[in-house]
Amino acid sequence: MYVERIDNKEHLDALAKELRCVITDIICKVGWGHLGGTLGLVEIIVTLYFRIMKTKPDEPRWEDRDRFVMSKGHAGPVLYAVLAYCGFFPKEWLLTLNKHGTRLPSHVDQIRTPGVDMTTGSLGQGLSAAVGIALACRLDKKNNTVFCVIGDGESQEGNIWEAAMFAAHNNLDNLVVITDYNKLQVDDRIDEINSLEPLVDKWKAFGWEVSEMNGHDWDDIYATTTQAIKVIGKPAMAIAHTVKAKGNVCYEDQVSCHSIKVPNQEEYDRLIKGLGDISDVTLPY
Repeated sequence: MYVERIDNKEHLDALAKELRCVITDIICKVGWGHLGGTLGLVEIIVTLYFRIMKTKPDEPRWEDRDRFVMSKGHAGPVLYAVLAYCGFFPKEWLLTLNKHGTRLPSHVDQIRTPGVDMTTGSLGQGLSAAVGIALACRLDKKNNTVFCVIGDGESQEGNIWEAAMFAAHNNLDNLVVITDYNKLQVDDRIDEINSLEPLVDKWKAFGWEVSEMNGHDWDDIYATTTQAIKVIGKPAMAIAHTVKAKGNVCYEDQVSCHSIKVPNQEEYDRLIKGLGDISDVTLPY
């Protein structure tokens, strides 16, 4: 059973709104979590799973599926939410996020969670895993695509660029990588810690096909990503300009949104109110 495609913008907007409510709610309920990078990826992950990727929720290890690696593994809640809405596991599981015995830990885990293709969390290593998966798929003559989302903060790490060099050397045109370029990391703004610019030129210099997109625009994400899939002879990089904590005015574009604490009901109420008018949203659990 394939995931039912969603192409209507009104339906996509409604889904994104509901997912942001769910993500904020489950992080608030557990009392802490990585809100910023999670909310900022909603449109990208929805587009991948509901519009582009070949997957079978009732057969998570289907050999011919497209693969996805969330290199910035702390953004797990958005992947969990989308996987649940695709049907990989019951939506009720979302309420167990980060709790003892959960199958939805803080950082994504391929052993615990149906639909997760790679365990990640040690920043900078996910791209290497995606490169290895892409190479293995090619050797196995699989006609699929490996997608990977990397963070801009982790892009300061050397092993990102070692993987980039290896992927280009091996002409891995079945690999599409998206940089979540929200210009923030855990300690400060990217440009204050260690600037990545000129980011486009750097990836081109490493032998990649490079494009840029608005990471919150449905048409731009879809067009850029589908075009990246068609690239022949080299891996493709799509640099997504995003807003960290997009959709929650309490934390949008703030350094403090990387990992938050929700110690009481008052803070929970403030964060839910920060989502705006959600009177038309019904939580699914």
